[in-house]
Amino acid sequence: MADTRADPAAQSELMVEDEPFFSYLDLFLFSLIAGLLVYWIIFRKKAEPIPEPQTTRETSFIGKMKKTGKNIVVFYGSQTGTGEEFANRLAKDAHRYGMKGMAADPEEYDMSELSRLTEIENSIAIFCLATYGEGDPTDNAQDFYDWLQEGDADFSGVKYTVFALGNKTYEHYNAMGKYVDKRLAELGAQRIFDLGMGDDDGNLEEDFVSWREQFWPAVCEHFGVEATGEESSIRQYELKVHSDLNMNKIYTGELGRLMSFENQKPPFDSKNPFLAAVTVNRKLNKAGDRHLMHLELDITGSKIRYESGDHVAVYPINDSVIVNQIGDLLGVDLDMVISLNNLDEESNKKHPFPCPSTYRTALTHYLDITNPPRTNVLYELAQYATEPKDQENMRKMASSSPEGKALYQSWVLDSCRNILAILEDLPSLRPPIDHLCELLPRLQARYYSIASSSKVHPNSIHICAVVVEYETKTGRVNKGVATNWLKNKMPTDNGHKTTVPMYIRKSQFRLPFKSTNPVIMVGPGTGIAPFMGFVQERGWLKEQGKDVGDTVLYYGCRYKNEDFLYQEDLEEFEKTGVLTALNVAFSRDQAEKVALILDRASLLTILTLPVILLRRDARNMARDVQNAFYEIAEELGGRYSQDVWS
Repeated sequence: MADTRADPAAQSELMVEDEPFFSYLDLFLFSLIAGLLVYWIIFRKKAEPIPEPQTTRETSFIGKMKKTGKNIVVFYGSQTGTGEEFANRLAKDAHRYGMKGMAADPEEYDMSELSRLTEIENSIAIFCLATYGEGDPTDNAQDFYDWLQEGDADFSGVKYTVFALGNKTYEHYNAMGKYVDKRLAELGAQRIFDLGMGDDDGNLEEDFVSWREQFWPAVCEHFGVEATGEESSIRQYELKVHSDLNMNKIYTGELGRLMSFENQKPPFDSKNPFLAAVTVNRKLNKAGDRHLMHLELDITGSKIRYESGDHVAVYPINDSVIVNQIGDLLGVDLDMVISLNNLDEESNKKHPFPCPSTYRTALTHYLDITNPPRTNVLYELAQYATEPKDQENMRKMASSSPEGKALYQSWVLDSCRNILAILEDLPSLRPPIDHLCELLPRLQARYYSIASSSKVHPNSIHICAVVVEYETKTGRVNKGVATNWLKNKMPTDNGHKTTVPMYIRKSQFRLPFKSTNPVIMVGPGTGIAPFMGFVQERGWLKEQGKDVGDTVLYYGCRYKNEDFLYQEDLEEFEKTGVLTALNVAFSRDQAEKVALILDRASLLTILTLPVILLRRDARNMARDVQNAFYEIAEELGGRYSQDVWS
């Protein structure tokens, strides 16, 4: 046996064997402390949840109205935010007439409760409903529309009114508002004021203000109440400044889930857009002072699917120069972290935009700072003007008087004054930035017809657009938010991807189901976009050995050598027989401006084809051209489909 007395290492080893370093009591105490530490960490984290903009889900609007003492509910069908904005204005109006109102998204509530509105005294349901596309309901009103069509509810005793939002140049002008107004009456509801018709081709704001000014007196007369005379501004949100919030809990541009841009998870939609990398960004026109561009967005790995004719929605951001100028004029720290919290704790809408955030993020990602502000914004801001004349004019523009309407039309709309221009031209107007952020509408997604076929480009979405830039009557240069932002989205090869937040909005604009059906397509300028996808698809079908009917394209632009978009592609399609006929008109390549004119005889020949796809500009393409197509297609029994944009 070896002697271990002189070997310290051996002695140490024996000590370990003979005397454990930790006793059972030590191990127990250590385990207990570790367990308590883990428990404390877990529950401490749970006490500080990451804030989400998602609303608390309460589907009973009747229950909410009873709990909060409200007797007016304003439902909105809104695609671009205007219907929601009008609904909020009407809900705020109610207090001036001794009533209490709430704006409500029909998608969030059980609309079958509408028949129970009679349980609330002096109650009214107001509907601000936009029409989308060719007479369709907006996405958030689709379920309500379907339910109205299918159901046979009894609305006896329910009082209602409808204000419709649309565009007169569209064939199905205000179809959604007209339908709901008519259907509610059929189901026994009582219309207490005439259907309002808002026309965005004219002056939607003026239409709404005029209707609203007549609506409230009618309500007072119906219920035997009087206006309270309270015209003071009522804040809907209160400001909270955060001084020590973890930066990981602050929104930086996300539309829904916090950190959703860093951790992308399908499915992708309007609340959860996909960050698509820009792989191509090239100028389409060869000359001229305009910039027409072709972009390609990579959707690899996103599980996003699209069909030819669908729209791609992109979320742009505002120009940092304008954001900084607003901050400088109002003398604020744009990087201050804030929340705007709804004063009505029962409201589903806790914040006007994702909070907490910074003023810079709000003005850059969430708020519309480039469109002329509506009259309610001017009215609310008027109180902050220190010059009596400025205050008077701002309130006058918000009134329904002929002078006020004319002043708003000339000074704001015709002069294209955005909020920055108004602040610059009214030095006495310096409102608190938190109130301004509460009043400005949300920055909306922009929609573009997809200029590619998923059969040919399953992992890529193509966009064709013209960059908007113009000089206003005040000498300022206004730039389109989305197109100028997209113009600068150049692909990079340095490993850092240039991305665009996007999602797909389905469309009814489609090729015929049978590939053997011939089609004629008509589209001016960037109206060529969806037809590029259609032609690509017909070419792909031919390559698959399918029988494909005649494909005829009529296309118009200004100058052949400047803005003949996709000239090489289209001529190649014609050369290979994918396009049976390519008919192009150049309106300004001669002394007198010309258009692609089709007389009745030509139309009768062309429209023997069973399918006509017309892509037209709601404002600029001649109405009689559209009518000629429509009437003759109807006469011949063909299918007529159009994709209209404004």
